[in-house]
Amino acid sequence: MRILVCISRVPDTTSKITFNNDQTELNSGDLQYIINPYDEIALTRAIELSQGGSGSVTVIHVGQENSDPIIRKALSYGADEAIRIDAPARDAWFVANQIASYVQNNPFDVILTGRESIDYNGAQLAALLGELLQIPSVSIAKKIEINDNQAQIDREIEGGKEALTVSLPVVIGTAEGVAEPIIPNIRGIMGARSKPLHVVAPIEVSELGSITNYESPQPRGTVQIVEQVDQLVALLHTQAKVI
Repeated sequence: MRILVCISRVPDTTSKITFNNDQTELNSGDLQYIINPYDEIALTRAIELSQGGSGSVTVIHVGQENSDPIIRKALSYGADEAIRIDAPARDAWFVANQIASYVQNNPFDVILTGRESIDYNGAQLAALLGELLQIPSVSIAKKIEINDNQAQIDREIEGGKEALTVSLPVVIGTAEGVAEPIIPNIRGIMGARSKPLHVVAPIEVSELGSITNYESPQPRGTVQIVEQVDQLVALLHTQAKVI
């Protein structure tokens, strides 16, 4: 069984986000980047599914050379090889087309993505890949098992859980609960240096949309501490105007 895991490079959640060029570009100069946490979950589950000679794990990333450190980190988790499509990750449509083009020439049984990236929260990649490759796609998976060329998947739905059985190949967007991300050990970190990282040229993809500008959220308002009930009632009446 061949498993492909799509990983993205996102700013650490502790990073301070600012913008350049009249709010049209992300200021990436001082940002610390990490593997998208949902993608880490997908990668961990892929490695679990491949253990004991059950398969191989390839990670794929759309990005430039500055992404190589996070790709090497993914290899240190236990993935066998990595593919980097050498282009900036413009948007989900662009990324999906790049990955789909590679998969069409290099088929995989299971393709795992995170449910979404923590920077744009689009949750589009799994569905786009399924459509472009003309294979089933399942999103927000909470449990994944592979048996006899079929995937048993539990996923979240409104008000409950849905259990699915899907024939391979399949694209699955993983959510929290599928696996607990592991911490690479020294052997894994050292071994990642010698694992193959193949750089692939991108394909041309039509641009369907573009970002015109970014806007930072409004700062939080001040907090007023109220100790007397009568004062609270008066504020709810005169300022909040809810009573």
